[in-house]
Amino acid sequence: MTQPSNPGLRHLQASDWRAASLLATQATHAVIAMTEGVHQAVWRTLGAPSGATPAQTRGLTGLIYKSIHATTQRVGQGVYTALSRLEPLLQRLHSQGEDSPERLAFVSALNGVMGDRLQASSNPLTMPMTLRYQELQAHVSKGLEPDLARKDQSPNARPKLLLVLHGLCMNDLQWTTQHQGRVVNHAHALAQALGYTPVFVRYNTGLHVSDNGQQLAAQLQRLVAQWPVPVTELTVLAHSMGGLVMRSAVHVADQATEPPGMGWRGLLKNMVFLGTPHHGAPLERLGNWVDVVLGSTPYSRPFAKFGQLRSAGVTDLRYGLVQPSDWQGQDRFQRQPDPRTPLPLPHNVACFTLAACAATQRSVLAERLLGDGLVPLHSALGQHPEPSRQLHFAPSHQAVLYRTNHMQLLSSPQVTKQLLRWLAPVTDSAAPLDSDTFSAPPRT
Repeated sequence: MTQPSNPGLRHLQASDWRAASLLATQATHAVIAMTEGVHQAVWRTLGAPSGATPAQTRGLTGLIYKSIHATTQRVGQGVYTALSRLEPLLQRLHSQGEDSPERLAFVSALNGVMGDRLQASSNPLTMPMTLRYQELQAHVSKGLEPDLARKDQSPNARPKLLLVLHGLCMNDLQWTTQHQGRVVNHAHALAQALGYTPVFVRYNTGLHVSDNGQQLAAQLQRLVAQWPVPVTELTVLAHSMGGLVMRSAVHVADQATEPPGMGWRGLLKNMVFLGTPHHGAPLERLGNWVDVVLGSTPYSRPFAKFGQLRSAGVTDLRYGLVQPSDWQGQDRFQRQPDPRTPLPLPHNVACFTLAACAATQRSVLAERLLGDGLVPLHSALGQHPEPSRQLHFAPSHQAVLYRTNHMQLLSSPQVTKQLLRWLAPVTDSAAPLDSDTFSAPPRT
């Protein structure tokens, strides 16, 4: 049998083609709008008036652009309708089952970049938040809904839950990695050593962090209420953006006043952050600078829309926004000072943070400038020059792993060892760090 010219196409499902047609139509509209914006910018320099908005033309030229938009909409709707009718047949021809890791990785990345737009347009590629169970040693993830209380849904249900959250543009399967030919999964290692049942969260990382936090708080309430055995402890392991989402969920639970409140909050014992940008990431701030530069002249201003395709989740990483009040009523692409209301670490919870640095241990300046390639050390450690924004991790609850980048935090066996050291009840968490691998964090 002839192999497809693009092997990646074999991972596409029938509904993906319909979703792709929506994206193609939206992209075409965006390109037409940018072209019209450049056109009008040139006319404006010659004194020609604008149309309904400064970026629109008028008269015969405006009618032409409107006609192109209308034609694009009709063609796009026709393709979408045709694919919708063909989808049942395509589904029967396509062997259905769990998402392949390759397709899931693509969809996860797409959701991270523009997941808010996918949700707003009801695109089938939108990734809903789900709580999931993984078999040990199997690269398969199963949703726990709708029958959380059934023991066959989670056959290894134990009283101690380990909630596991991934970062931006990622998914739950990517917690399983390879290191020197060995499979590494921090959550499974903790489950085997400390008696946890891991519950993985899969979510649309393109939504606002606070929106995901609201959803997670509600799902945790349902999880604890329907778990097959009474839950006695909830521990959280979060990578990157996942740490912000969890802090947001805890804030939602702390604000709940109506009885019976959120019972899972009282079960929360530990929160471990791996490379979480508590105070933001400079790469998003650079993207914000791109918006400003592109918008500085009438000829380049229409192209600023390219920079504004990035999702609400991405722009939340500029300063590490975790509360709705941090972004509501503001233009998220407008350059502005840090708008956050300070939010301390949750009370009655042991909080740990593990930061990475791609450099060898040298000077404080090098550590601050380099970080893990995405998140600077001071952000991952919760340090801030303003006392009200400082996150007060206990000294013994902080560690820095050198010669490690942001993504390698998921595959490093040294990270597993540090997690066991922190969470094992028989281990003295104040014991000295492994000086060959870890270092105490730099001073503020």
